[in-house]
This record gives sequence, structure tokens and C-alpha cells, in this order.
Amino acid sequence: MQRYRMTVAYDGTDFHGWQHQPGLRTVQETVRQSLIHTFAQPVQLQGASRTDAGVHAEGQVVHFDVDSRIPLERMAMAINARLPADIEVREVQPVADDFDATRDAIDKQYCYRIWNADRRPLGLRHQVYHYWVPLDAERMNQAAGRIVGEHDFAGFATAGHGRLSTVRTVHTCEVQRHGDQVHLTVSGSGFLYNMVRIITGTLIEVGRGKWPPEHVDRILAEADRRLAGPTVPPGGLCLQWIAYDA
Repeated sequence: MQRYRMTVAYDGTDFHGWQHQPGLRTVQETVRQSLIHTFAQPVQLQGASRTDAGVHAEGQVVHFDVDSRIPLERMAMAINARLPADIEVREVQPVADDFDATRDAIDKQYCYRIWNADRRPLGLRHQVYHYWVPLDAERMNQAAGRIVGEHDFAGFATAGHGRLSTVRTVHTCEVQRHGDQVHLTVSGSGFLYNMVRIITGTLIEVGRGKWPPEHVDRILAEADRRLAGPTVPPGGLCLQWIAYDA
């Protein structure tokens, strides 16, 4: 039995998130069924990040154990042949038996894309959040820089997140404008439930002039969810990559 690490990309629009839920279309169960049919044996797989309904991924990482006669260089192609059009396996590689996609992750990066223009995004409507009010990306970036570091992020988490500790470390947090789009890119060792979407909602409030960039300091200091911005819709969020030591 060999353990494999697999990188998966997906359009989360028509999925009820990553995590298996009986009777609902989820990414985890769809991928698992493709593995069962590909290798003709029972398969369990574990993903590094439990993305929510509507959230996309370019670099989700999973691990699974199988006995396979399929050459490694053809394995991704064989699995993709049994997957729907909104999921793609990008890479498969053998790893040590003790590799754990969740536990061994040391860094992960998300990007939230805002379409900041009057005209509608049409072809991109499932990958961006359409926000009409003009945003000052520089002000947003100033606020984003205050999020970097180890903090208590309780003020940026949805109630009922289920975590014993709300202290997390954010490695990078930047906002840049790309034409009609404003992108928030944030990386860290781990995130609370809806944390990136609440950070985005807060920075939007800064960008439209409701709050100064320094308002982020108050949210972190008082750890009060009521001080932060709204939870923006899931469609603009994408898990870009997950990093490991090896």
C-alpha cells in the first residue's frame, strides 16, 4: 500500500463545500468516488483545507493510500478521466507513509477577488465578488498590513467556529488593484471559520472610506466580531496553494 499526495483544483460554485455531507454534492466525495473507480478498491482521502460551499481552489492538497499498477506519470490523467468538468487533478506524487495533508501543512494562501466596476463581470461572475462602490486599494493595503503577525483573530471569526484558541499567525496580507479587480492575498499557518471573508469585508469598509486603516488595530485588540465588516460571499475566494516542509 502506497500513500500519495495529490493537488486538486476545482470550481466550487456547484459544490456544498469540500467536506463530505450525506446526500449533498461535495468535492471530497466526488474525488473519492473517482479514486474508487480508477483503482478498483476502497479509498479514503483527507484534504488539507475544508473549503466552504462556493469557494474555489487552485491548490487543494489531499492524501490517500492505494495499491496501484497505473504508472505514476499517467495517474493524474486516469483520475481526471473519471472526474466532472469542475474538478481537475493537477499532480500526484508518492510520499512517506506518515505524510498527513492536514497536519503537515505549514503555510497556505488564499486570494479574494473583488470586481470593482459599474459593469457586470458576466463570465467571471462565479469567481469574483461584484462591488460597485469605488475602493481605495492603497488604504485597504495599509489596513491589510496591520493584520500580519500573531494575533487573537476572534474579531474576524464567525461565532461557533469551534476552535479552542483563536490565536493565529498571518504571514502576508496584501491588497492590489489589477484594472477593474481588487485582490486581497493572505497567507498563514491556519485560519478560523470565515476569517478571510471577514477580513475582506472589513478591508472593503476601509476602502470605501467608512473606517481608517487603524480600525483594524481596534478589532484585534478588543476581539469583538461586531467591530469588523460583513462576511463577503464565498464566490470570490480561492485557495491558491498549501506549503509543506518537503
